[in-house]
Amino acid sequence: MSKSTITYFNALKSENEDKWEILEDSDGLIEFLTLAMDEETGDYTRLTRFKKGADTKAFGTTSHTYPEEVFIVTGRLYDAAFDQWLEQGDYASRPPGEVHGHFIAEEECVVLEVSFPSQSI
Repeated sequence: MSKSTITYFNALKSENEDKWEILEDSDGLIEFLTLAMDEETGDYTRLTRFKKGADTKAFGTTSHTYPEEVFIVTGRLYDAAFDQWLEQGDYASRPPGEVHGHFIAEEECVVLEVSFPSQSI
């Protein structure tokens, strides 16, 4: 099997607001939208939207057993693990095990995430 496909649509337009899901325990300040999923491997592409004031300190830091890529589409996001503000256009290719977070958003920020659980170590 391969990743699901979708015809062109603009995930950031207001008519697609109903497609976003609220991340549990985020007080509605973090949402995600899965764009593509490979049900067999678990590999996925999604958008994560951090609303103004979002802070993931309660979730702590995180790491994965698989590689992932992230791209800041809009806004800016603070990554406490790196003591760095990520701005629109910033990109990272994270190796398995790399610690990241907690995150803070002073303004709305949308992040594109491409994750590869099929490559878990």
